[in-house]
Amino acid sequence: MATDGDKPNNEITPFLKSKGYDEKAIQELFKKCKALHHADSKNAEANWDYLTTIGIQERKLPHVISKCPKILTLDHEERLVPTVQCLLTLGSKPGDVGAAVVKFPNILCHSVDEKLCPLLAFFQSLGVSDKQIGKLLLFNPRLVSYSIETKFSKVVEFLASLGFDKGEHIGKILNKDPFIVGYNVEKRLRPTTEFLKSIGLGEQEIRRVVLNFPEVLSRDVDKILRPNLAFLKRRGFSNGEITLLVSGYPPILIKSVKNSLEPKIKFLVEEMGRQVAEAAEYPQFFGHGLKKSLEFRHKVLKERNMSCSLSEMLGLNQKKFAAKYGLVAGIC
Repeated sequence: MATDGDKPNNEITPFLKSKGYDEKAIQELFKKCKALHHADSKNAEANWDYLTTIGIQERKLPHVISKCPKILTLDHEERLVPTVQCLLTLGSKPGDVGAAVVKFPNILCHSVDEKLCPLLAFFQSLGVSDKQIGKLLLFNPRLVSYSIETKFSKVVEFLASLGFDKGEHIGKILNKDPFIVGYNVEKRLRPTTEFLKSIGLGEQEIRRVVLNFPEVLSRDVDKILRPNLAFLKRRGFSNGEITLLVSGYPPILIKSVKNSLEPKIKFLVEEMGRQVAEAAEYPQFFGHGLKKSLEFRHKVLKERNMSCSLSEMLGLNQKKFAAKYGLVAGIC
């Protein structure tokens, strides 16, 4: 039974009804946020209106508030506006902050001084650029709710255990793939590292993978990496050749089999008349576009009745390839 102290004031209920909430939805809001019982309707309305100024459409606001009714209770001048202003410094586009709030409304409930500033300082100390910090936090705003000590520091310590310097190297990794800090070390990052070891990569090769293609480290072993490995084996690559492929072009483990790897191998074998072993000798083959690069360059060589290795065919940039084979213009 509700006490008098739990009963909503006479101001906030009419305000919520004016925003489209029915009685049942209002009760759900009160269950989620006890403070809403005594919220000031003028402050709530000021917060509601303010959110529309940062790019949140009016029709989306009921959903945002339903997920986090506490937003209506935040002091407009002392809490909500400073938090939004801090987040706005991170966005590169006008609607970035609004989109982040729609994804994770609770981001507005975190203190600037107690949460946002320490978080920004933590990433800056690692050499992560402000642009990448903004990309990280606004694209995946839930990260703001994570602890520096129990979440982010563990990722940094894990990367350091692989032999990376906490200053220069880890900063470069996070600048390339800032989302890596959101993954669990034991459930994702360590299993992926062990998987790379299991297919023959040494410590130095793993560091090269992580430094140049950190996104590989955050992919699921069973859902992505292992199926790609099985595909390469089915297409005739030996264990040694797979080691060369992954070491030379790590994204081969995360590329789509259906849309990328399969069509390229099929073209290599059926159209170019080459063996898959040639791709193992030049793993960057899988990094070239099928239409714009592979098909075009093969056609040029075929028309001139010329043959060469994959590295000779694909190792030149467009301008040098055009000059070598007498092309005035073209996509190559």
